[in-house]
Amino acid sequence: MARRRKKPVQHPSSAFKRFSDEPPIVVEGLVNQFGDFRVHDNLDLEVRRGEIIGVVGGSGTGKSVLMRSIIGLQRPTQGTIHVLGRSITDSDLDQKIGVRRRWGVLFQGGALFSTLTVGENVEVPLREFYPEIGPDLRREIARYKVLLSGLPEEAVHKYPSELSGGMKKRAGLARALALDPELLFLDEPTAGLDPIGAAAFDRQTRDLKETLGLTVFLITHDLDTLYEICDRVAVLADKQVIAVGTIPELMETGHPWIDEYFNGPRGRAALASKERANIEMAGAASPSEG
Repeated sequence: MARRRKKPVQHPSSAFKRFSDEPPIVVEGLVNQFGDFRVHDNLDLEVRRGEIIGVVGGSGTGKSVLMRSIIGLQRPTQGTIHVLGRSITDSDLDQKIGVRRRWGVLFQGGALFSTLTVGENVEVPLREFYPEIGPDLRREIARYKVLLSGLPEEAVHKYPSELSGGMKKRAGLARALALDPELLFLDEPTAGLDPIGAAAFDRQTRDLKETLGLTVFLITHDLDTLYEICDRVAVLADKQVIAVGTIPELMETGHPWIDEYFNGPRGRAALASKERANIEMAGAASPSEG
């Protein structure tokens, strides 16, 4: 009698795209043009799963335009964009709600609805994508996301006008996390925050990435953020991504803008701060001498 062959056990990593090695964002030949002004010209970028990639560039290089193109708010003139295996440029996102459920976005300033409480703001994407969820469960999910963002529980019932700048950013982060996304887009999240608040937001971003398995697309000018939490940095200049890699790799390119950016006074200060932090961590981790 022939022995029945057992079905192979399927590991979660092969069952769910969240755990696959497929690049979650692939941009090829992107062109964005407004009238006669071309912002991007044949721009390419591939984002690795599970990384925090920082996007930097001078004013007018189209960092936010790139992000808006990736999430379907800006239709490019030419090129292709694939997010989580789905074409963004060749389809109507309203017909492919599935991919929109899999990312969260924190826009500059938080972009909160002023007439809604923090909790109600967090409920907005839940109402849109999961209308079958009852009000009690929806409120509980919103409360949990507010706590996950680092806000106190009482912030759930506050209006945006009652929040500080840093709290507004965290409220926007809570809303971005509402749908348990795989991708998190952050547009200048630490802009306008004091150094302590910015450092706390950086730590929160890194912790969320590690805890939830997020891939983070982060637009920033904050050199401390780049040194502290970014796995790689993509540099926009000359209408393209001219380089992408770790900061030491970027500094080896010899490009004038990159040299000025990372070797200027602020860049040197950020590097010195990072080196001091590394020394302190090493000292704390080493066993004390008897």
